[in-house]
Amino acid sequence: MRILISNDDGYFAPGLLALYEAVRELGEVTVVAPERNRSGASNSLTLDRPLHLKEVQEGPTKGFFYVNGTPTDCVHLAVTGMLEHEPDMVLAGINWGPNMGDDTIYSGTVAAAMEGYLLGVPAIAFSLASFEGRHFDTAARVARRLVERFRLQPFGAPLLLNVNVPDVPWDVLAGERVTRLGRRHKAEPVVKQISPRGETVYWVGAAGAAADAGEGTDFHAVEHGWVSITPLQIDLTHVGQIEAVRQWLE
Repeated sequence: MRILISNDDGYFAPGLLALYEAVRELGEVTVVAPERNRSGASNSLTLDRPLHLKEVQEGPTKGFFYVNGTPTDCVHLAVTGMLEHEPDMVLAGINWGPNMGDDTIYSGTVAAAMEGYLLGVPAIAFSLASFEGRHFDTAARVARRLVERFRLQPFGAPLLLNVNVPDVPWDVLAGERVTRLGRRHKAEPVVKQISPRGETVYWVGAAGAAADAGEGTDFHAVEHGWVSITPLQIDLTHVGQIEAVRQWLE
C-alpha cells in the first residue's frame, strides 16, 4: 500500500510525525508537507512562482520532503509529478486544533486531503480537537485503525473523510461516530492594533462559537468524547435554488 502524508502545520509539526510513525509499517509512506505553517490556506494553489521540493537531511523528520507552498501544492506536486506511482491513499494531519463545521472551508488540512480526492485518491484528514495538543498519540491510533480498515476493506465509492479526535487518553475515548458538519456563529471582529512603527494592523478574529452543535454533528460528538468521522463531498451546487434562480432571471 502506498500512502502520501501531508499537513498544514509544516513538516516539523508533532502531529505530522505522530501520523507518520503510526502508519509507517502499513506500506510505502511518503511525506510531503509545507516548509512553514500554512494553517487557513484552504485550497489555494501557488501559480505566481515556482515551487521547490527539498528533503530533510537530519533530525526526527529526516527523509520528509517539504515545499515552499500550500498543503494543496504539496499533494498536487506529489501526485502529479514527484511520485512514480499514484498513492493508494492520502492522509492529512494530524492537525493541531479542531477542523469542525465551518472550519473545513478554511482548513489547509482538509484541503490537502481534498486535493488527493480531486485527483482520484481516497483521502482522510485528521485533527486533534484541542489547541493543548496533549494526546497526539490517541489521534495517531485512530488514524492507524482507519487506515488498517481501509487496507483490509477498501471503501466502495470515492472517499473523503474529515476526522476529529478528542484530546484525551486512548482509553477514555467513547468510540467512533459518523457525523455531519455543524455550524459556527459569525467570527469575532478583527483585532486592531498599532505596530511598533505606528502603523495600524489587523489580526483576524477568533472563530465563532458553535451554533449548530446538536446531536449528530461533529461538535456534539467530540464534546461527548467520540471520534467524529464526517464524509465530505465537493459539489457546492445549491440544488434547491436552481429553479428559483431560473425564475428570478426570467
